[in-house]
Amino acid sequence: QVQLVESGGGLVQTGGSLRLSCAASGVPFSSYGMAWFRQAPGKEREFVAAIMWSDISTSYADSVKGRFTISRDNAKNTVYLQMNTLKPEDTAAYYCAASEKWLGIGQRTSVQSYTYWGQGTQVTVSS
Repeated sequence: QVQLVESGGGLVQTGGSLRLSCAASGVPFSSYGMAWFRQAPGKEREFVAAIMWSDISTSYADSVKGRFTISRDNAKNTVYLQMNTLKPEDTAAYYCAASEKWLGIGQRTSVQSYTYWGQGTQVTVSS
């Protein structure tokens, strides 16, 4: 069975850092793309970052460029999101997602491009 399990969330102060992990099982990471989305209360789920397993190409939302880095560890079947210089606006539940195919740049930001989702991990940045 396909499973995506996020961890690493928590409470931090403005300017702090967190590293989120998404442990995956039951999916062919050589073919799938992986991404992070986030959702704050009362808001739509929004794209954060994506990485394609075939060519390791990455995409980032403008709001996190220069602060967040997405990466993967093939041996551990895990994708990470390193978050630095956190701001209160980063407060949200963060979700790991997996696609069934390689995605073009224009497709990576869409929720509809991803088939599998984790349960989410909460990130709260105090102001």
